[in-house]
Order: sequence, then C-alpha cells, then structure tokens
Amino acid sequence: MYLLPKEIIFPPVHLANKDGILAIGGDLSVERLLLAYKSGIFPWYNEGEPIIWYSPKERMVLFPNELKISKSMRQILKKDEFKITYNQNFGDVISNCKNIYRDGQGGTWITSKMEKAYLELHKLGVAKSVEVWLEDELVGGLYGIDLGHVFCGESMFSKVSNTSKLAFIYLVQKLEKENYKLLDCQVYNNHLDSLGAREISRVDFLEYLKE
Repeated sequence: MYLLPKEIIFPPVHLANKDGILAIGGDLSVERLLLAYKSGIFPWYNEGEPIIWYSPKERMVLFPNELKISKSMRQILKKDEFKITYNQNFGDVISNCKNIYRDGQGGTWITSKMEKAYLELHKLGVAKSVEVWLEDELVGGLYGIDLGHVFCGESMFSKVSNTSKLAFIYLVQKLEKENYKLLDCQVYNNHLDSLGAREISRVDFLEYLKE
C-alpha cells in the first residue's frame, strides 16, 4: 500500500491490492481528485479514517445501450408523476446522499470534507447531479463526476420508492444520446446488475477513460 506524498501523484494502478486499495493519505484537493478520476481511481473511506484510494481489478460499468428497465419501472415512467432535472440542485442532492438512512450501514462514507470537495468540483462544472421532484419536493437523485465521455457515478438517494432508479435511468438515457462511452459504477452490487451494469477488467476500463 502506498502512502501519498504532498505532491499530486498516484502510483500505477496495477499496484492496488486484492481489495482494490491503491494508496492512503493525501488530500481531497480539486487537482488530486481530477487526477484520480482520470486515472481510474476514486476515494472511499469513513469519517475519522485516512483517505483511502481505490482502483478495483474488476470495474462495474454500464454501457448506455445495455440499460435494463423493468416492467414496473416502465409503468412508473409512463405515469409521468415525477419531474426530473439535470444539475439544478447539486448541493441538496449530495447533502441527501450524505444524510439519508441506509439499511445495514452504520453511517455515511460521504464525510464533511468530501462533501465540500465535491461542491468545489461542481463549481468547476465537473461534479453534476440528477434531481427527481414530486411537486416541489426533492425526493430522489444522484451525483457523480462528468469526464466528458465517461460519467463516474458516486452516490444516489431515494425518499420515495424508485426515485433513485428514475434518476439513474434518466442519466443513462442522457449519456446515450450524448454518445458517452459508459457510466462508471465502481464496484459490483445486485441493484446495479439488475439495471444492466456489468464488470469489466481494470485494463479495459482504463482504455475507455482515454479521450
């Protein structure tokens, strides 16, 4: 495991251990975060821990044309009950992602320092959000890092059932229209698998990151 110096650098990603941990330490400066995402690396740690940087050997991604929409979600889309916007309320989206209760989790991995860092990235037009509204209330959404040809999803939330899925579907359809290569989902979970995401090798993922 590599201890990062003050200099804005990362070790080669193939040096990550079997759990995908590449390095610890450093900071959450705009410069370091941008280098990380462009290099296939992301931060993931809990409050009170040093910053941990990951680059998993297998990367969960969704190619936009492989999106799976269930029959139940198609029915929800047809009802047109919710309004969906893009990048209109980033601050409230990340705040909800940070504070929403999640079954089986003792706390959030979105620390206050991380929230502040991504708000800075949003000011630069790099971090973006999707918002789902029921009348005038924000009831779901997601945020991530937009690299221009790859969107790196970070977190999502729902206050009303299926609204995070609505945000996800909206984003994937938008990315497909704009010819993005893929949506980076980082690590495997069953929920993402059900939506059409799949694992590819780190080597292949890095090829897709190249502009």
